[in-house]
Parts: sequence; structure tokens; C-alpha cells
Amino acid sequence: MLNEVYNEQKAAGDRALEGLKRGFGTLRSGKVSVNIVDHITVDYYGSQTPLNQVATVLTSDASTIVITPWEKNMLKTITAALSAANLGVNPTNDGECVKLFFPPMTHEDREKSAKEAKAMGEKAKVVIRNIRKDANDGVKKIEKDKTLSEDEIKKGYDEVQKITDNYIAKIDDMVKAKETELLKV
Repeated sequence: MLNEVYNEQKAAGDRALEGLKRGFGTLRSGKVSVNIVDHITVDYYGSQTPLNQVATVLTSDASTIVITPWEKNMLKTITAALSAANLGVNPTNDGECVKLFFPPMTHEDREKSAKEAKAMGEKAKVVIRNIRKDANDGVKKIEKDKTLSEDEIKKGYDEVQKITDNYIAKIDDMVKAKETELLKV
């Protein structure tokens, strides 16, 4: 019974860590990443579709993203969506593809990205704490059913806290590593 609670807590914690990794992917570091445009959707025949499902998104060098639509009539729509996304650069449409030229990052840009990484880490910690609350509620439900002894219930709460502490430590390590990566010139 308690193992089910622990397994659910761990699965939810793993999903939270994956979400944090995806969030880190959207942050700009020294080398530009195609993940920066992952959240952008375009109007594709009346439905909002992720950019990477209507075009090829590649990095041609450390500071340029090239977006080649599969249908040429999508160029204007993609350019408009990129402009509206406020990425900090203006898209350049050459009639074949859309290019995003990112200038080299300044020290202030790096610090801003590091702050964003820290904020993402704090949000992930809140998610982990909410998962802990759900797990503790699961233990309380088992406690009300009186199927386990008080000692086993106490161990259950302790294990939930141990799992939570483990995930919080992982998040701290991930944030620290990302900050180091972002601030490295």
C-alpha cells in the first residue's frame, strides 16, 4: 500500500525533473539551441500547430537558427509567429527559409538567463512539494483505514519526506549546473 504511494510520488517527481530539463532547454546559453522555438505555434490551416511540425528547425552555426517550412506559403505565417514570440531577435525571411540571428550574449544576458534558471528551479520545487502533499494525503488515507500500525505510518511519512528531499537536492544540483553553464564565457 505504501509502496504505491512512493511509486506515484517518484513517477510524479521524475515528470517534474523532465519538465525542468525542458524548461532549461528554452534558455539561451552561449550556443543557440533549437529548443528556444519549441513553444512557438503557427496557424496551419486553421489550427495552432507547433513550429517543428510544419518546418525543419536547425542551427547552422552557434548563433543562427534556420527554419525551412515544408510549404512555401507558410513563410509569412512563420515569420509573423516568430516576431510575435518576442525572442529578442527579428526573423529574416529570404523567400526560402526564415533565419534568426542571435547576437553574442553579454554578461547581463547570461545573468538574466541564470536568474530565469533559478526561478524555474523554484517552480519545480513547488511542484515537488505539492507532490509531497499528495503523497502525505495517500498515507493519511491508509492511516484512516487502520490497515497499518502507527510505526509503519510514521515510517511512511518519513519515507515521503526522504523522497521529497532527494528530488529537491536533484533540482538544486540541476540549477547549479545550469547556472555554471550559463555564466561560463
